[in-house]
Amino acid sequence: MKIMIAGGSGFLGENLEKYFTEKGNKVLILTRNPKRKNELYWNAKTVGEWKNSLEKADVLINLTGKSVDCRYTEKNKQEIYSSRIESTKVLQQAVNSCSDKPKIWLNASSATIYVHSEKHLNTEENGVIGDDFSMNICKNWEEEFFTIKNNETRKVALRTSIVLGDNGGAFPKLKLITKLGLGGKQGRGQQMVSWIHIDDFCKAVEWIIDHENMTGAVNITAPNPVSNEEMMRKLRKQLNIPFGLNAPVWQLEIASILLKTETELLLKSRNVYPEKLSKAGFNFSYPGMDEAIHHLLKT
Repeated sequence: MKIMIAGGSGFLGENLEKYFTEKGNKVLILTRNPKRKNELYWNAKTVGEWKNSLEKADVLINLTGKSVDCRYTEKNKQEIYSSRIESTKVLQQAVNSCSDKPKIWLNASSATIYVHSEKHLNTEENGVIGDDFSMNICKNWEEEFFTIKNNETRKVALRTSIVLGDNGGAFPKLKLITKLGLGGKQGRGQQMVSWIHIDDFCKAVEWIIDHENMTGAVNITAPNPVSNEEMMRKLRKQLNIPFGLNAPVWQLEIASILLKTETELLLKSRNVYPEKLSKAGFNFSYPGMDEAIHHLLKT
């Protein structure tokens, strides 16, 4: 297959590139800083020469977007919004102009689209979508993505939860604070954490590509969310760390200012279930957090 990944230089993109390349696929990366032969320059705002390489591509994956791991200043909020909407819009322009369009286009979204929920398990069918900055970003992102439909290109929005890998994302940070003795619960600790092992993330993307019945929004998350308190307890146990200091909300607020991030990333309860994947027969290699952590600590 010929696969083009926009915004492919981040944690998820690097892992997808490795996964599909090792299976013999041709993977092209759209990036602002091309350095390798398979990397093409784009500014995520305008159609350029990269559009020619989109012709006859089997798969288009868009992961572009400014990281939400920052302070939500007005400037950053605008960049978070525009980087997602503009990249989706310009890719749509490029797809429209292709004479041989991609067979499938997977666009990033987020499990953050659902409201804070400690009890209600959000599926694609019954998920409750609310109204705040983060949720509205996701809603507008998906709305832009699904506005134009054509029979040649199947579209899937990846409502991805926290992805756990040893080479990026949240896991190395969680491991570090646990080793430093700071691996207690954050806030009340009752907020649910929806997560997925990086290997299962890559497998799920491949599964969606291979199964034509998979369309629309799909929750990309393991079937067993855990509470923040339980997650930290599991991590301490497997790292053989006997204790972990709890972090009350006021402490997290101070730390978030110093670290230039937002407490929402830790305190929002993301309670999400992958109903579409599960009903379609997708088999998770790491359905539970214990085996996921065990594998990541071995690698």
